[in-house]
Amino acid sequence: MSSAHDAHIPPAYLDSAADIAHFTRSITGAREIALDTEGASFHRFVDRVYLLQLSTRERSAIVDPLPIEPSDLAALGSMVEDRRVEVVFHDADYDLRLLHQDYGWRITNIFDTRIAAQLVGLKAFGLAALLERFFGVKLDKKHQRADWSMRPLTEGMLDYAAQDTRYLLELRDRLKEELERLGRWSWAGEEFARLEGTQFAADDGDNAFLRVKGARDLNRRELALLRELVQWRDGVAAELDRATFRVAGNETLLEMARQAPQSREALLAVKGAPRGMVESRGGEMLAAIRRGLGVPDAQLPRFPKAPRWDRDPDFDDKVARVKGVRDTAAARLELDPGVLCSRDRLEAVVRRAPRSVEDLADVKDLRQWQIAVMGEDFVKALANGAKGGTPPKQVGAPASDGDSPYRDG
Repeated sequence: MSSAHDAHIPPAYLDSAADIAHFTRSITGAREIALDTEGASFHRFVDRVYLLQLSTRERSAIVDPLPIEPSDLAALGSMVEDRRVEVVFHDADYDLRLLHQDYGWRITNIFDTRIAAQLVGLKAFGLAALLERFFGVKLDKKHQRADWSMRPLTEGMLDYAAQDTRYLLELRDRLKEELERLGRWSWAGEEFARLEGTQFAADDGDNAFLRVKGARDLNRRELALLRELVQWRDGVAAELDRATFRVAGNETLLEMARQAPQSREALLAVKGAPRGMVESRGGEMLAAIRRGLGVPDAQLPRFPKAPRWDRDPDFDDKVARVKGVRDTAAARLELDPGVLCSRDRLEAVVRRAPRSVEDLADVKDLRQWQIAVMGEDFVKALANGAKGGTPPKQVGAPASDGDSPYRDG
């Protein structure tokens, strides 16, 4: 059964500077605040905070930031930036990016219930699954991709938004208790600290086409076409303030880059071609293709060279050895292997070729808690390999990184 303090009390709806100032004063002294944002990346070209939800132990509110100035939230920002205040999120990464982008907030004392649930070993760690598991609350999934930039918001949307923070503090309590019981609270603390300073990277729009999934399969001429098509698509999306895939999907642009259609009829023959866009802006699309075809051979784009590593004929075998260590530990700890240590980090361990546990401190992104759990066995496994030993035997045959039983739902 649900047990959050305000399960049946509607949150305050704040859409004026005076209301926000009054509410902020009323929660002064709170030492835990649950926070969430709603954006509209599924609908808009440039995302922003369209709704801000927060809960203390006693009160909840939904802030509508559209009618107010960012400066009207300064006092609230100071509160959540105060290291004495623990700010609880579920899956904090994108929220932190939006809050920094729109308000410049840099939140430092973070608790992320998604990370905590993963480290506890829960197989379903999405918020909906956690609320149902711990409180018997079922979220209405029809609002998951709602357009939060629309006004007025419906009563159902506001109720859905309120659920995102209403139970977070009690969920935090239960997960922290379990982390402490398992001796993993320090693990969580290290992960939470790494969230500090999360923000969007500087825009590199000129090379956005290189990040399109599938671009590496194109030749250099096709890459030139893709570059022009992506720049055209993103320009239209910015003009219309529409998510890029609503103008033209990446798969469609990849296919156009391969086929280089020369007429509107040929454009329409491309799988997934947006008929409305072809009819209204087909000339612009064809012009982009002509620009790509006109790039001199010497100026054709290419992918930056990947970091070069000294060739090691035993590299795959060594990775298998440390993966065996990781999978054995994951089975013992009842954790998803990918949560315990990612494949990229395992490969970085092998490249470092550690001769001692202390050497592992040089491995980028390898956590101290991971070194404590597996470091000694990593070193032993690699040393045994150098002596012609066999990889450690897996225990419990846990799933591979690409076939995890853990789901975000």
